[in-house]
Amino acid sequence: MSRRAAVSPSWSKARPALSVLIPFLRDDPSDLIDLLDEEAQSVAGAVEVILLDDGTNDRELTTRLQARMRAMRLPAKLITLEVNAGRSRGRNRLAEAARGGSYLFLDSDMRPDHRRFLWTWAELVAREDPAVAFGGFSLLQAPDEPRFAVHRALSQASECVPYAVRARTPEKYVYTSNLLVRRDVFAAEAFDAEFAGWGWEDVEWGMRVSRRHRIVHVDNPATHMGLDTVDALAGKYAQSGANFARVVERHPQIVAGYPSYRAARLLKRLPLAPRALQGLARRLAGAAWAPVRARAFSLRLYRAAVYAEALR
Repeated sequence: MSRRAAVSPSWSKARPALSVLIPFLRDDPSDLIDLLDEEAQSVAGAVEVILLDDGTNDRELTTRLQARMRAMRLPAKLITLEVNAGRSRGRNRLAEAARGGSYLFLDSDMRPDHRRFLWTWAELVAREDPAVAFGGFSLLQAPDEPRFAVHRALSQASECVPYAVRARTPEKYVYTSNLLVRRDVFAAEAFDAEFAGWGWEDVEWGMRVSRRHRIVHVDNPATHMGLDTVDALAGKYAQSGANFARVVERHPQIVAGYPSYRAARLLKRLPLAPRALQGLARRLAGAAWAPVRARAFSLRLYRAAVYAEALR
């Protein structure tokens, strides 16, 4: 169920080619939309922004964002859900509200790394109209604090990857943090609403789509500002086991080459039970006295043990 939507003054007359779709839950996306709105003149009505509050139920935040909508130069809309729909359903709901021929899924904790971010996406749509494109993400603007050091190390090693490297295994690097999808492609292949909790719904979607469409990787990054502590990240990994098992069941040939899958299969064959290994690895990952590289390895080991337990 949604409350009444709030729109910007230019919303009703806009005919956008690109819809930027931003879901959020208990986050304030004001900084992101302020940065996007700085590009309003350069994209000249070709881009709209739609936000979905996925059940935050914060009246003060809603009131503040509604006022922000009324001040935006970009065509913009805020949809507020009273009940959480979840990551997949929420993004599907955003797509239903979009009017552009292409969608840019952008997480609320992202920040463009340059001031021609929207212009670059709009120009790519006008020039090539790709089925799917991923712009990449960085940690350029992310907080450099000791409590986030492990997450930073993990992201730099496996996610903040140059576009030329991403292009070698295009379906693997598909994250809804900065993902362009053409309308007809998404109409045929929406996100699987059966995924629950955290993780893998976007990668699984990329695997499905890659069978019929080319996935383009471009150099148009944004910073992932939402780094987590070890405890928070381990909590997310704990939720992702069932989602990982679902991906393995549906795409065994693709997943077979992933290091996370090979590690999970190996751990499943070891005498030490995955559940016992989870406890040991999580404790070491949280040990502030240990080197960051050792803690990051331990957290990867914890994730592999979670996945091992989830595999049949």
